[in-house]
Amino acid sequence: MSIVFIVSAPSGSGKSTLVAKLLKMVDNLDFSISYTTRAPRRSEHNRKEYFFVSREEFEAMVAAGEFLEHADVFGNYYGTARRFLREAEVCGHDLLLDIDVQGASQIMQKIPDAVSIFILPPDWQTLESRLRNRGSDAEEVIRRRLDTARREIENYCKYDYILVNDLLEQSTDQLKDIVLAERLKEERGTDLSGVSDLSNEDLSEEERHVIETAQACRLEEARERVQPIVASFNPQLVKGS
Repeated sequence: MSIVFIVSAPSGSGKSTLVAKLLKMVDNLDFSISYTTRAPRRSEHNRKEYFFVSREEFEAMVAAGEFLEHADVFGNYYGTARRFLREAEVCGHDLLLDIDVQGASQIMQKIPDAVSIFILPPDWQTLESRLRNRGSDAEEVIRRRLDTARREIENYCKYDYILVNDLLEQSTDQLKDIVLAERLKEERGTDLSGVSDLSNEDLSEEERHVIETAQACRLEEARERVQPIVASFNPQLVKGS
């Protein structure tokens, strides 16, 4: 049975960079390339970053039930094809989904055992700076992305793991350890706390380090630590949590 990993983050959080690095570091982890109706950017290629299709093609796929999830984002359709999960299961691989909170919610309902990871920027100011430094978006687009980020971050508490992308290499290692810890959990047939309680003879030093790193990113462990970040986007959200 494949483990499905969901990774979500506001635009500008560095999710794509983290995912690209993760895929180079972890074996037997397939990446689901999303379908979209938006036009490709200059650096993007069809079947690499996305499958670029027309609205008519996308809607036909929806009608045929070919998507695990799909959503309308900024007026364009995005979706995850079911075939990627089937192919991963045939190969005995796990599957990584890079999707927004709308799509993630659909996957969580359809695959309750999916492992969900929400990536946060260090704070509002850093996210705004990253978006502006891209130099590719108009002011209206930047403001819309920031408004969307505020709404998306309200969903962080629905995810299993919270990762703050401040230092890229550290964040990459944390993401890798989350994946490896979940695999270890699957192999041992227990949750992470149960795995960490195993004797020294049952776990290597490296495995213990992986588990400890992953545990520190669990929602229940990270919630208090990320409150200042959440507050920088929406102080009312912290007061109500």
